[in-house]
Amino acid sequence: MTGSPLIHRVPYYSQWESAALVAEFVSGVRGAAEDPLWLKSGADSAEEYAFWAPRMCGMACLRMALDHWGHEVPPSVPLVREALEAGAYVRTEEQVKGLIYAPFARWVARRWGLYAEVRPELAVGDIGAEVARGHVVLLSVHKSIRTLDPVPPQRGGHLVLAVGTDSEGVFLHNPSGLPGRSQEFHHVLWVDLDRFFAGRGVVLGPHA
Repeated sequence: MTGSPLIHRVPYYSQWESAALVAEFVSGVRGAAEDPLWLKSGADSAEEYAFWAPRMCGMACLRMALDHWGHEVPPSVPLVREALEAGAYVRTEEQVKGLIYAPFARWVARRWGLYAEVRPELAVGDIGAEVARGHVVLLSVHKSIRTLDPVPPQRGGHLVLAVGTDSEGVFLHNPSGLPGRSQEFHHVLWVDLDRFFAGRGVVLGPHA
């Protein structure tokens, strides 16, 4: 890992349309259906948007990568519908399984021609190497990384995008991060990342 920061200037997308209101959504003070910008998601109803918004961390990360590499960025809900058709999510009534990495990677490579590599065993030390290659990395972490919870209940379950590194830590775009605190270019020390990181993810690059 290099001493000087290496940061890709990736645009930030929240998994909620109103990024400034994320603290209210995650705390339950405001329901996602009350998001004043929900129509921007491309959902057919506020209820459809409210179902998917808490589950779209992977789609938010993909939208960041697409924007960074100059692709058209689809609205979030039509994008998640595509992901469902591709098998990257499996919905059974009110339950959703996903993001499922292998079909996600195949879909991303086929649809946009991006490099997409599933890494079921991804060491912390690999993150900096991938960033140095010009890649970004979806990391499976616990959602409480947004507040750097001293004792998270588990590792994994939420996706963030590693967009930079330095000798001390990683710079993350967190789709459910808190405004002004942990949304974009959130610097998380390597020692802190270890509490949340499940040791798996997907590497994305500009071309296959």
